Amino acid sequence: MVLHFNCCPSELDSEQVLDYLHFCQHQHKTPSASFFKHTVYGLRAVYRLKGMNDKRIVLPSIERSKKLPVVLSQKEVKHLLKTPKLLKHRLLLSLLYDCGLRNFELRNLELSDIDFDRKMLHVRQGKGRKDRYLPLGNLLIKGLQKYISSEKPCRWLFNGYSQKGAHSQLSQHGIYWIVKQARKKSGINKPLTAHTLRHSYATHLLEMGLDIVSLKEALGHSCIETTMVYLHVSRLGRQQTFSPLDRLYNYLTTTP
Repeated sequence: MVLHFNCCPSELDSEQVLDYLHFCQHQHKTPSASFFKHTVYGLRAVYRLKGMNDKRIVLPSIERSKKLPVVLSQKEVKHLLKTPKLLKHRLLLSLLYDCGLRNFELRNLELSDIDFDRKMLHVRQGKGRKDRYLPLGNLLIKGLQKYISSEKPCRWLFNGYSQKGAHSQLSQHGIYWIVKQARKKSGINKPLTAHTLRHSYATHLLEMGLDIVSLKEALGHSCIETTMVYLHVSRLGRQQTFSPLDRLYNYLTTTP
């Protein structure tokens, strides 16, 4: 915006600002769909810092996306986790699912973050720069101990490789590639990313009986509203929705 008008955004009148936002929303060279949203957020921050609340009111509101997350079934998760040949890749996928980790949280895991005695995982500086502890299951502990004993990682739990060949932190692209290859080999047709496993973790925990407040803490969410989206995905409620077609023809789920 500064380059476009050659002046500070706080010096622009409301009409100029709205014209520029309209330009951002409709131009073909916009880097991504979120460009318009972050332009509005940036302007709000500038106006707040300068005490220009009257201009903040003029800015358009940004509606939250109402899309529900893609979730794998428990059967699909089991099939996905056994697909990779390398133990390292199976463990990486298992941690994404069994601990509901974000991509960058997984990359930042160090050996010192694993407490085998207490069966806990220390997630440091997650989203919002918040730490949290998560329980480690017996299956994960067994796999991690075998992996650490054989691979002998130094600092990072999952190492990548730099151009010089030295061990380094696993890259975001490395996780993307592992998930992509596992999806391809498993034959799962749903859109699948590392975050899909986090969505599946949250949904399955609710279906297995975990309360929404505990789930909020496990996911590292700041507000309960963010967590409540999984109530719309999980198979919970006073009465499960059923198939009227099956009822109409008296079709039983046990029918071959």
